[in-house]
Amino acid sequence: MKPFMDKDFLLSSNTAKSLYHNYAENLPIIDYHCHINPEEIAKDRRFENITKVWLGGDHYKWRLMRAAGVDEFYITGGASDHDKFLKYAEVLGKAIGNPLYHWSHLELQRYFGYNGILNAETAETVWEICNQKLAQPEMSVRNIIKKSNVEVICTTDDPADSLEWHKLIAEDKSFNTAVYPAWRPDKYMNIESKDFFNFVSKLSDAAKIKIECYEDLKNALKIRMEFFAKNGCRISDHGLEYVAYSPADDNEIESIFLKKKNDGILSMEEIKKYKTSFMLFCAGEYKRLGWVMQLHYGCKRNNNSRMFENIGPDTGYDCIDNYAPASEMADFLNSLEKKDLLPKTIVYSLNPNDNQVIDTVIGCFQGGGEICKIQHGSAWWFNDNLPGIKEHLVSLANYGYLAGFIGMLTDSRSFLSYPRHEYFRRILCGLLGKWVEDGEFPEDMKLLGEIVTGICYGNAKKYFNF
Repeated sequence: MKPFMDKDFLLSSNTAKSLYHNYAENLPIIDYHCHINPEEIAKDRRFENITKVWLGGDHYKWRLMRAAGVDEFYITGGASDHDKFLKYAEVLGKAIGNPLYHWSHLELQRYFGYNGILNAETAETVWEICNQKLAQPEMSVRNIIKKSNVEVICTTDDPADSLEWHKLIAEDKSFNTAVYPAWRPDKYMNIESKDFFNFVSKLSDAAKIKIECYEDLKNALKIRMEFFAKNGCRISDHGLEYVAYSPADDNEIESIFLKKKNDGILSMEEIKKYKTSFMLFCAGEYKRLGWVMQLHYGCKRNNNSRMFENIGPDTGYDCIDNYAPASEMADFLNSLEKKDLLPKTIVYSLNPNDNQVIDTVIGCFQGGGEICKIQHGSAWWFNDNLPGIKEHLVSLANYGYLAGFIGMLTDSRSFLSYPRHEYFRRILCGLLGKWVEDGEFPEDMKLLGEIVTGICYGNAKKYFNF
């Protein structure tokens, strides 16, 4: 029987061990998509206890605790940080098969030097160990990032954001990790929202132009794109129900915009036409600026309306959506390609059943001398577990060019999430090692090492021009 999560965790062959320890293990991290707060990096935040850094805002953990019958008082409610941690430890002890079991123990090992098990019996001991460690200067946010060997971080930012914290970080030459903004304009695409024009008003203030029509909105967005570009941005991100394609001419989109402005009720088709126009406009600007476009789709959000009213969005009440027409995504990409306006693009679906669909669609738009210009984004959210990551890698290998893949990201709000890159690297090396040991690929360690190094680090560095 193998030891619990030892140095060869998930590495079941000699080839896998060699690939991980000789090539993947010590590579820098490029975390090109996450949701951490740049203010906390700028201020080099120190966390008072393990609950603050581990459980605050982590809806993965909250979902697990709810499923295990923990009262909301101990999750997002008024319980003490100590009691919240004890409840999580109790639940984690029985969470066999859940990726949180692996992630949590990797984080305890890497940041706190604790190689034991976290459960109800050990919770008090671990609470003390972690809090003693967090009290030391080496566990400030910046030092956690340095310890994790993170070379680049891309946050997720609204177009109206001042980027003041990114500027402060960039000016501080004592901190070597690059922290770039990433453009997230969903609020200006979601015209069906009751707050749409409140968001437009904030954008108007940031761009310093009056927005009376759709053309004004586009001009404001272009002004802010230039501002983001001057502050290091080179990636956009879009959260979509699915990649829609329902084209309309400029006059019709202006009519839809003005109808919304005059409190009219938009039809589903009008909403779809507006969003298609918005995305086509954005994509064309990204191509001009040399940015990468990320498309995240396949999520149905805020399903528990009672809890949404009580504690708001991003609290663990989203699910996989099973409606995403591949034909529309293909038509959307084609409409850009035929005008030479298709930027580098990363496509993610929350539905793992879309893996093969994505890989075959993006294969239609590769070329132009680019290595994997259109990427199938890493196993996302509900899929970044052991089988989910494997299934994604196998699909990409079967239908595309795995050696050109840009690898893992954290997509996290926690500064302790960087071991997810380790988790991915171990799974990758385990999978490649199995193919070699099974005689499906030659034992050419130099070539295999180049593939691993590219996927874990080099491909992303080149793809994003970091």
